[in-house]
Formats: sequence, structure tokens, C-alpha cells
Amino acid sequence: MLGFFRRIIYSRFGIVITMGVLGVIALAFALGDITGLQSAGASGGTVAKVGGESVSETELTRRVQDELRGAQQRSPTADMSQLVAAGGVESVLDRMLNGLALEAFGQDQGMVVSRALIGSELRNIPALQGPTGKFDQAIYEQVLARNRLTDAQVQSDIARETMVQFLLRPQLGASQVPQSLALPYASLLLERRAGQVAMIPASAMSAGSAPTDAEIQNWYQRNVTRYSLPERRVARYAIVTPETVKARATPTEADIAAAYNGDKARWGARETRTVSLVTVLDQKAAASLASKVRGGTSVSDAARAAGLEARRLEGQDKQALTQASSAAVADAVFGAQSGGVIGPVRGSIGFVVAKVENVAQVAGKSLAEARPTIVEELTKKKTADSLAAIRDALEDSIADNANFSELVADQKLTAVATPALTATGIDPEKPNVQPDPALLPILSAAFQSEEGDDPQVVQTAADGSFAVVALDRIVRAAPRPLASVRDQVAQDFAADRARRAARAAATKALAAINKGAAIDKALADAGVRGGKVERLVAARSQVNADPRGPNPVLALMFSMKGGTAKMLESPAGNGWLIVKVEQITAGDAAKIPQVLTATRQDLGRVVGGEYAQQFTEAVKKAMKASRNPDAVARVKASLVGQGGSNQ
Repeated sequence: MLGFFRRIIYSRFGIVITMGVLGVIALAFALGDITGLQSAGASGGTVAKVGGESVSETELTRRVQDELRGAQQRSPTADMSQLVAAGGVESVLDRMLNGLALEAFGQDQGMVVSRALIGSELRNIPALQGPTGKFDQAIYEQVLARNRLTDAQVQSDIARETMVQFLLRPQLGASQVPQSLALPYASLLLERRAGQVAMIPASAMSAGSAPTDAEIQNWYQRNVTRYSLPERRVARYAIVTPETVKARATPTEADIAAAYNGDKARWGARETRTVSLVTVLDQKAAASLASKVRGGTSVSDAARAAGLEARRLEGQDKQALTQASSAAVADAVFGAQSGGVIGPVRGSIGFVVAKVENVAQVAGKSLAEARPTIVEELTKKKTADSLAAIRDALEDSIADNANFSELVADQKLTAVATPALTATGIDPEKPNVQPDPALLPILSAAFQSEEGDDPQVVQTAADGSFAVVALDRIVRAAPRPLASVRDQVAQDFAADRARRAARAAATKALAAINKGAAIDKALADAGVRGGKVERLVAARSQVNADPRGPNPVLALMFSMKGGTAKMLESPAGNGWLIVKVEQITAGDAAKIPQVLTATRQDLGRVVGGEYAQQFTEAVKKAMKASRNPDAVARVKASLVGQGGSNQ
């Protein structure tokens, strides 16, 4: 619940601490996600307890729903089933217990978060400040009402987060790692290993006879998600573009004449001047600089000698020069002849010295000559005004509960419906059709809506174009009928049979290799045809050298004992690999100071998080934090039963 509040007011209280050492992902402790923890009025069974506080099923459910809404803002296709499957419920509960345990521990130690500090934090939230830049109670109350929060709930969460910061800042600030601790890790990075890698490709194995109907049916049922269509949505929309308002945005002859007559100074004959000028803060220094310019030194050279920088203004009429400098400077410049030096003249800041570089007479323009420019400017302004007027009218009507059909009819717009598309604009039933980029803003609005929600007005292009969008219907994820994908199912079944045959052969070869057989002979005895054996030599530091992620073959190689072999599936999924380690050469970072120094620095960046993790776990143990696995399972079942989306 407070998650809504934070997203609206951009609270600066929350922080995310991801802890780990040398790539080991540990506790993700998100203070900004400790929400909905008030015990009063809670209903439902108890999911967890810590100290004198408890978390109910209702509270955990609400918080996970909030988590999903946040995820859907980043990825509209995210759904509840994915979040639950990825451990989202457990992660949210962990963060809730962390906050409660640390708060209770701090209170047991006599620590107090004063009301004055809580008030100070509230007053410093920019979104709660009014036009004067100070905290506005009315805005605060509007935010509370809009998000169904109370002042007590908000202040309680601020107090909790502040207490947690009090306790964790000392650990998080730690960054020093002794050389004796860093040396073993640094030496590991220098370790080198040599061995062999054998590839057993699935394509070299027999797929057997054609699958039977029963085998196809069984494979389809066990892998039905592979043949399912993702959730899609149909949106109704009407686009408003500059072309839509072209008729009303075209200026009339009266408009053009009024614009011309209303700015005679712009279109009449005028004198312009090109001037070089420099601003000097001290009057005496300005007078000295002006003397040098009058003696023949250029303004730019005189300014540079004084440690200043001159500027050159080309073809300025008096009005433009007044805006660029000041009225006094413009009067002085336009009172001088070409080549004349003026100043020092008091400007808006300091004193100005200037030289008139050129005087030009600009002929005036008749209405006919000025017409193209006036038409372009008026058209641009009237287009923007017309678009804004339609958008304002649409948003006002939406606020008055007008539906999509009424909005389109009132503004005489043309309604269009999209096909059933994913959030990225793809039609899974027409995979060869490229998505239309113009539909992405419309689909984004549709995937943020639920059936029955009000229409939205969304920007669609930089030229001011926008669309009014309404979700027409949701096409839920569903499997394709077997008849329509039978050929693909048969191919996949055959490919899996070959893959399993390759695995069986690899398993047989692996057993022989670990008993002392040569790799080539073990592959031949296992019936592998087309196998490929390569020599592999690498340093441990190469495991994570690829920015895309750890190399799985090297990661396996550096996790094994010398003289042993292990098997893993090929990263490409086209067979199986057998990795054998034949030689291990230990590293010694003591001989390479730069590696030891870099390792100490790397460890220093994460050691504070590790301390905070261990401290938090110790606090939870001391405060007797406990969970109810059955209640957690009920929450997960209930959430998944929502149909994969957050209703």
C-alpha cells in the first residue's frame, strides 16, 4: 500500500541493497519495499512473526500485488504466475521480515525515531511542496486520500525505514578489506586449468521411427506451454494528428493581415548592427579595456588579455540587442557609427565595452513578402492550440465518465481497432508480419488497463499527435489446438528423442572417461558419431570475461577436481558436452601486486553489503523470526488463481 504512496511522491527513504561477494548473490534487502506492515486491522491467517509483530496473509497478498503492479510498469506482459514462479512471494516476505526485525531490534536497544525527524522527512519530499516550496498539508492529504492511506501509516513506515537506516549505515559504509583476506581470492583469479571438451551433437544421433499419435498427444500435453499463444489485447483507438486539425489550423487572410499589422516593427525597414562586446565587473578595468580597444586592439584580444571572453552579435536590430544586453547598451550602440567604440556602459551585470563592427540597412517586407513566414508561424501555433483544445476536451469528458464511443462521436474522430496483439505489437498467429512501431504507445496503454477502465489519452508522436485509447478485450493466454501445430509437435518430439539419445551416449562415455578411458575411445564405444574433441586452456578470470554472463563451460571446468570429467548440456541446446580437467596451475597474487590491489578494491565494494546481510540475519534470529509455510503456500495458490494478472 505504501508502495503507491512512494511512487507518487518519489520518496527518498527507500534504498536497495544487493549483497554478494565474488559473484555470489545473497540477500536482496529493499528498504523501499517494506510496505503494508501495519498489524492493526489485519485479517487472514498469520504468514510470519517477528518480535511482537506479525504479517497476515492479507498483508502479504496486498504487498505482492503491489510488487506486480510495479513490475508491469516496467514490463506490461508480466503476470502473477511469473512473479510467483520466480520466488516473488518469498522475496517480498523476506523484505517485510527484515524491516520488522530491524525495527524491533532497534527499539529493544533503546533507539527512537523522533516525531520531529519523521516530520522533517515528510517536509523534504518535493512532491508534497506547494508553490512556495514549502510542505503543503492540502497536497499531502490529497495523496493520502487518493491512495487510501492514513497519516499514521505513512509516519509509521517512515519511522521503520529510518530505524533500519540507523542500524545498517555503519555496515554498509565498510569498504576496507585486509590483504590477508583478499590474497586467496586474488590468487584464485590467476589459477589456470587445462583439459579437453567433447561435443556430442544431437544431430548425429538417430531420432528413431516417426512418432505415433499417442506419443504426439502425450508430448503436446506435457509441453503445452510451448505451443500456447501469449496473452494479447485488442485496443480501440482514435488518433488525432496535425492533419486532423488542418482545416481549423489554416490561417485566414484576416489572420495573416492582423499578424502583419500587429508587428510592423518586424516587417518594416530597419537598421541592424553587428557588434563585439565584453562585460567587465569592475568599472576601472572596463575603462582600461575600452582605452585599448580605442587604441586599435580588437575587443576579443583585449578581453583575452584581461582573462575575459568577448562575444559577437550579428545583424541585431535595436530590439534584439536590447534583449541580448540591456536598453542602455542598445541605445549607446545605435548612437554610434560603424567602427565606433562605446563604453564602459552599465549593463544588467557589470560594465559593457563594445565596438560597432558593421551597420546595415535592412529593407522592409511587404505583406506579400512576409506572407509565407507568417502563414508558417500561424499554422504552427493554431495547430498546437487546436490539438491542445481537443485533448483538453477529451480529458474533461473522460473525467465526466464518457465512454470511448461517446468521446469519438463528440470530437468526430475515426475509431480503429487493433488485432489481438502482444505488448510488443506482435501477432503470434502471423509471425511473419512485422509489428507497427506506431502502435506501441497505444498497446502500452492497453496493457496497463483492465476491462472496464476509463479510456486514456496518450502521446503518439513528437509533432503533438495523440490518441484516445480504450481496452476492448483481453485474449487470455491459451494453447493452440493440437491439429494446428501437429507437424511442429512431431518435429519437436523427434528432436527431443535425438537429444535424449545424445545424453544417454554422453552419460555412457562420461562413466568410461572417469574410469580412465581416453575420450576418443569412450565416445566411440558409446556409439557417438560426429563427436568433436577440443583442447581447452583458460584462466579463472575468463569465466566472467563476457559481459553477457559467465561462460558455462569454463564455470564447470573451474568447479571440478583435477583429473575428473563432468557433463553439461550445450549452451546452444544442440547436444551435450563432456569437460575433463587434466591440469591445474595455482595462481599466486602475492607476485602480482596490481591484481591483489584490484581484488581488494572489488571486495571493498561489496563487503559492506555482506556485513549488512549477516547483521540482518543475526537480528532476525535474535528476534525469533518465524514463518508459516502452509500460510505462504495458501497465499501463492490464491495469487496464481487470479488468472495470471493482478485483478
